[in-house]
Amino acid sequence: METNCLFCQIAEGKVKSDKAYEDEHVLVFKDIHPKAPVHLLVIPKIHIQSVAHLGGNQGEVVVKLIYAAKDIAGKQGLLGYKLVFNVGREGGQIIDHLHLHLLGGWSKNGDNKIEV
Repeated sequence: METNCLFCQIAEGKVKSDKAYEDEHVLVFKDIHPKAPVHLLVIPKIHIQSVAHLGGNQGEVVVKLIYAAKDIAGKQGLLGYKLVFNVGREGGQIIDHLHLHLLGGWSKNGDNKIEV
């Protein structure tokens, strides 16, 4: 874990978050600046800076994030949703810890839908 990393501190329980799911590898919590009616962040408990920093043996981490997002979307009753990785500052990444945005909860007719 990186001591300066906000998401590492959240994963360690040193910083409070509104958790939606947790297991030994993954933590899911509400984004504090939501861009959709449901906006959750799915993070690995190990520190990886971004998708660009994934090593050859870390593909399993991405799979676990995607499956956790799929499972929590189902539990949230989301009919449709978006999964987004922002990579680097130019790609919109603000926190230097790999994370997947789970966005959903728009009405059935698409009101309040955002484009990413």
